[in-house]
Amino acid sequence: MARTFPTGLPLSVQTLSLSRTFRANTSCEPRRFLVEEIGSTSFLEAPNLDGKRPLHEAAQHSQLESVRFLVEKGCQVDPLKRADWTPLMLACTKHDLQVVKLLIEKGANLKLRNKDGWTPFHIACREGHASIVGYLLNTCADAFDCCSNNKRTPLHTAALQGRLECVNILLERGNYPPDVRDNCRSTPFMDAAQADQTDIMERLATHKADVGAVDVLGRNSLHLAAQAGAVGAVRLLVDRYGLDPNSTDMWGQTALHYAAKRGHSLVIGLLLTFGALHGLKDNMERTACDLARDANHQDCCTLLDAHMS
Repeated sequence: MARTFPTGLPLSVQTLSLSRTFRANTSCEPRRFLVEEIGSTSFLEAPNLDGKRPLHEAAQHSQLESVRFLVEKGCQVDPLKRADWTPLMLACTKHDLQVVKLLIEKGANLKLRNKDGWTPFHIACREGHASIVGYLLNTCADAFDCCSNNKRTPLHTAALQGRLECVNILLERGNYPPDVRDNCRSTPFMDAAQADQTDIMERLATHKADVGAVDVLGRNSLHLAAQAGAVGAVRLLVDRYGLDPNSTDMWGQTALHYAAKRGHSLVIGLLLTFGALHGLKDNMERTACDLARDANHQDCCTLLDAHMS
């Protein structure tokens, strides 16, 4: 026989009803009715198949009064759902500062990490919620001092996602070295370059970021920008910061090789105007045109062939 609550509803149905109730934008009356009808608050901790409890649902869907109702009924404030996400982490994916404040006031732990090593602060930086980021730093001054399992800091993440306001906060209030490295030895500047976030690149450069830094594979920001088709970043790196368009990685590949194998004809044209040498070969004796041809990027082959004639 299926397990039931006092209402007689099967557990699976009751849990689904709870999820819908606490994520919905309704008054608190349905929640109070459930408590009064069942005569217990223990069901308020019932997880669904994803491990999410009603508090997870309420926090994720910015239901402030539902969050208040649940914590005042004694629900755990930091339960873990699948992948070790807490309600506070889910709240930090939204723009609702009031839900975040309430959870922290009720004792939510700002230092808990999910399975990838992300804290609520890291998540808020990824989403670009400057007001939440500022509040979390006011609440816990060293909240910035965290990194994911692969050693990526909130500054890496904010730079990659184009969160300029958060980058500014982190540079002003976080004690990061300008070239903090992740496990691949990538820097925030390199992340901004491959995401074509030129404003963030300039901001990091004013904080003395090494614009010519290389990662564990010998790639610099120009290689990464060319690979991503980031035209603005490529222009900035060569025209303003003076990176050599013919610099090579550990395989002997230039930015032109990277652009060619990904089919970025606009980047190829730009690199050629900056003096990229189309005939350079990598460690396997392949030119940029060879890589473009192997990947069936005919427009890139045509452009490179035209430059040779």
